[in-house]
Amino acid sequence: MSTKEAGELDRFAEASIAQGSKSFAAAARLFDAETRRDVMRLYSWCRHCDDVVDGQEGGQGHVASPEPPEARIAGLRRDTARALAGEANGLPLSFRALGAVARRHAMPASLFEEHLNGFALDVEGRRYETLDELLTYCWHVAGVVGVMMARVMGARDEAVLDRAADLGLAFQLTNIARDVVADAGEGRVYLPLSWLREEGLSPDDLLDPAKAEVVARLRARLVSAAEPYYASARIGIDHLPRRSAWAIATAALVYRRIGLKLVARGPAAHGIRISTSGPEKLAAIVSGARIAFAPRRPGGPARDRTLWQRPTMSLHSAAM
Repeated sequence: MSTKEAGELDRFAEASIAQGSKSFAAAARLFDAETRRDVMRLYSWCRHCDDVVDGQEGGQGHVASPEPPEARIAGLRRDTARALAGEANGLPLSFRALGAVARRHAMPASLFEEHLNGFALDVEGRRYETLDELLTYCWHVAGVVGVMMARVMGARDEAVLDRAADLGLAFQLTNIARDVVADAGEGRVYLPLSWLREEGLSPDDLLDPAKAEVVARLRARLVSAAEPYYASARIGIDHLPRRSAWAIATAALVYRRIGLKLVARGPAAHGIRISTSGPEKLAAIVSGARIAFAPRRPGGPARDRTLWQRPTMSLHSAAM
């Protein structure tokens, strides 16, 4: 790859993360330069796929597409396979960025396929009966991204990758809790249907301000479900390089803070997108540094066997 092309990819990836995730963008600045470059490139592919499926740009608005969602998924699969095969001509920047990262870190095609399968679930409008079923979805759209990111940071040990997946699961549960009402407005319901029945709600009730107190209880239940996954991920952070540990600890603190604020606001958060302020992000950066640069003890407690376990997959084949 030429210096000019590399610069083009990096400028594109920088703009993608700045527009798509202010929370993660703040944490990403803490990586060392090489890791930050590849994390942002990988993020740009994930963001692009999400936008194509949802008909958005940078996670916002609506962009008209002449193709049905199923055709968009097929196009993403095709272009991802081309990128992993080393092709570049005619591919969007996000796929060229993906190809560069996958080759540098010997990342297997199975990881990307798992992520694309998550977008396919959204296209199908899949709903989930139980928390375990929801966690399977969370694995596809976020847990596997945690594994990808950890590999970029040099992690290869399966136990560490399990913890990376746990952080992705925690992030996604937090996102779902935050966006319950907004998602319902788009016809998407991620809350376990069994939970809704327990509260006497139908999916349509999630939009009703008169049901805000009950919806707040369900959101709090999701936030509570995320807690053991945040705790598990905390153990894995100690096995990352120090700068990477700083960035990931900060991201975990920022996202967890969103969930805690959501619970604290209760019914008042109905229809409002909760976020973290600049001072809260700064506090997370400081606390993340304390975690990352503290003395480390070898080992650590074993992962809780009651937590959802990511599927076993080949992490060696780079062909799709």
